[in-house]
Amino acid sequence: MRIDLTGKTALVTGSSSGIGQAIARGLAEAGANVILHGRSSAKLDKIQTQLAAAHPLAQFPVVAADIGTAEGAAAIIKAHPDVDILINNAGIFEPRDFAEIDDERWQTMMDVNVMSGVRLSRHYLPRMIKANWGRIVFISSESGLNIPAEMIHYGVSKTAQLAVSRGLAQLTAGSGVTVNAVLPGPTRSDGVGDFFGKIAEEQGISQAQVEQDFIQTHRPTSLIKRLANVEEVANMVVYVSSPQASATNGAALRVDGGVVNFIA
Repeated sequence: MRIDLTGKTALVTGSSSGIGQAIARGLAEAGANVILHGRSSAKLDKIQTQLAAAHPLAQFPVVAADIGTAEGAAAIIKAHPDVDILINNAGIFEPRDFAEIDDERWQTMMDVNVMSGVRLSRHYLPRMIKANWGRIVFISSESGLNIPAEMIHYGVSKTAQLAVSRGLAQLTAGSGVTVNAVLPGPTRSDGVGDFFGKIAEEQGISQAQVEQDFIQTHRPTSLIKRLANVEEVANMVVYVSSPQASATNGAALRVDGGVVNFIA
């Protein structure tokens, strides 16, 4: 299968690092023009330079904005009113005891992880339907199915993404537009790597040991018995964004290493 997205424009939120950056690279390798988004202009400029050097025929505009606010979403839309592919990837996570998650933390989690995708999809989906082609992908998590006791607010936000994704997919009936969710399992992204690295330093053990202990203790149902890498997640996203995935709509596609222990 050769995926060709030449001529398509994709917006990947949270693409200055981690899974988002891997998705941006994957889409660029398939020929797409990719709008890079993040909060750090320095990080965005760095990845833009790298992608432009590797793919001189494509375009990689950058937009720095706080996606967790209505103003940030509006700034992105104003700068780029039309896209063919929207990847709602930007997100945050925070292990914290339930009793210590105050209203402000709940609201921030929902604003960044859920409302960012709602706001962008509200603008782009009608345009895609009018054009009779488009792809929207929400980057959810296996935590949306297996709510983690150590960060319930995160799990709730990821479940909400699944509901939004499925609801929007129903609005695309009979069109050339699809809306899907991709559910990574534990993945060695920049944020996760930093988190595990801090634990390793505190405990005086290797990061590899911390990762192994995490899988054994917190994700014992994993079939691959390791963290996924960001490219493994990006591969699924690139496929779902392609014309070849035209019959995949309203789906929750797991890249979780088998963590979720049921068939459907």
